[in-house]
Amino acid sequence: MELKNIFNIQTEEDFLNGALATFRYQYENVGIYRKFVDFLKVNPDEVNQLDEIPFLPIEMFKNHQILDKNVTADLFFQSSGTTQMNLSKHFIADPELYEESIYKSFEQFIGKPEDFIFLGLLPSYLERQNSSLIHMVDYLMKKSDKPENGYFLYNHADLFDLLNQLEDRKVILFGVSFALLDFLDYCHSEQNKKSLNSLENLIVIETGGMKGRKEEMTKDELLKILQDGFQTDKIYSEYSMTELLSQAYSLGNNEYQCPNWMRIMIRNAEDPLTYEKEGRTGAINIIDLANTHSCSFIATQDLGKIWGDKFQVLGRIDHSDIRGCSLLVS
Repeated sequence: MELKNIFNIQTEEDFLNGALATFRYQYENVGIYRKFVDFLKVNPDEVNQLDEIPFLPIEMFKNHQILDKNVTADLFFQSSGTTQMNLSKHFIADPELYEESIYKSFEQFIGKPEDFIFLGLLPSYLERQNSSLIHMVDYLMKKSDKPENGYFLYNHADLFDLLNQLEDRKVILFGVSFALLDFLDYCHSEQNKKSLNSLENLIVIETGGMKGRKEEMTKDELLKILQDGFQTDKIYSEYSMTELLSQAYSLGNNEYQCPNWMRIMIRNAEDPLTYEKEGRTGAINIIDLANTHSCSFIATQDLGKIWGDKFQVLGRIDHSDIRGCSLLVS
């Protein structure tokens, strides 16, 4: 199978053919996925549609190395958490494929990275190793090659000053949600009462990351606060995770779109082998064909709904059972 053919996908038939070829390849070559498929008593030769493909529970990445037996991988990404937690690890056999996915997704929805200055307000990610988000932003900064590119931890005054200096430039600010809110609190505090200049060319891309750091709020509430605080409607969102190599983007209203080699399916939260109709809420399954050397079919613990070629992310499934795979999650 030619790996980079995934970037030539144009039609639903192209995607189906690519997904079925990837499924059969991973069944043969990714041992944990093969065990999972066999446990469900699914015959790969009888799988002909997307909804017939088994989706591996995302928790498997916490307990097993999900990797093609034909490759080795020195690079891995690790999920966030404390040292006492069992963290997910995603081993990356082909970093160039991942970076091509980053570039083409960004270009499809936002523009060429070379046209932007990239700033990162990602303290919780910078403070740990093996973050897929930091790898992504590092790569975009490398392609941009602008001297102003850089990261910020808690030095809000420096970020404030730089944004005002760049008011006429095209700037992307990647920010974890709680850190963006902290920055706006700094700007608007009684001590500072600072106002950003009108930044017509600023795009803010929030990447999630609120749990345990700020009072929980809906995505709509978050977007409204960020729009008012940064004085721009260009508050975008990026949706990905440690276990994926592709990114979906929202250009507003919490409505995400996938690149051509990625799809979202909504499963019933109580019966993971059935799927919800368009517009109904359920759990998010993801097909990411860039995950060629691990598993492209991931059952997440996120809630969402889909209509047409767009989807929404509505939160997490808390304390949910992992049905159908307890034999392997250990």
